[in-house]
Amino acid sequence: MQTNNRRPIVAGNWKMNGNLALIKQVEKLFSNADISHVDVVVCPPFPYLGGFNDSNFALGGQNISHFESGAHTGETAVSMLKEMNCQYVILGHSERRADNNESNELVADKVELALAHKLIPLFCIGEPEDIRESGQLFDFIGAQIDAVINKVGIAAFNDIVIAYEPIWAIGTGKTASPEQAQEVHAFIRQHLAKQDSNIANQCVILYGGSVKGSNAVELFSQPDVDGGLIGGASLNPEDFLSICLAAKR
Repeated sequence: MQTNNRRPIVAGNWKMNGNLALIKQVEKLFSNADISHVDVVVCPPFPYLGGFNDSNFALGGQNISHFESGAHTGETAVSMLKEMNCQYVILGHSERRADNNESNELVADKVELALAHKLIPLFCIGEPEDIRESGQLFDFIGAQIDAVINKVGIAAFNDIVIAYEPIWAIGTGKTASPEQAQEVHAFIRQHLAKQDSNIANQCVILYGGSVKGSNAVELFSQPDVDGGLIGGASLNPEDFLSICLAAKR
């Protein structure tokens, strides 16, 4: 494994899945696991945030409203996540961007709001397959990052975790090769370094997209891959734990 000062993070995004029984299974398994080498985050659906007891992992929300409060039925305020002891929040996930028409600018607004309330954004970026094939990959990724830089400034990336998820690899069984993941992660770091090289070097960048116990070690061994944002595999406690154990530097 590569050695650097960035502490690895593995976050599980349950999406619209899970139940109280799964919470108990995860808590039981992880209570006896040595995960001191990695920061583990579980992001369940909102109704289940209150189902967790004291655990040796952190909680995160899957989204916040860009409004602080008010008459916005079905939305969740950032203050509510704070009250439920969340430390993280997923923002800009490709499913939110696609299903809810979230623009780069709206995602940037949410990042700003999360930071103001001392939540750590798991800021998601990633390209569809047609963008990759057309040769516009880096322009597309760069625009997603720049929207946040323009809103909150480069210094804010001391408190932002980036999650690169190629859309063509989410839930499809396809996975970017370790070399493909490293290429994009290196670009992200270089793009940040245009503003501040020290911040770029310290920014944690996760990979997401069909990560499994069988490929996690190779993916996480890449020099600019600092862990993962895990979808389907996070719903299997044993698989999720094996991925967390793979994130050793």
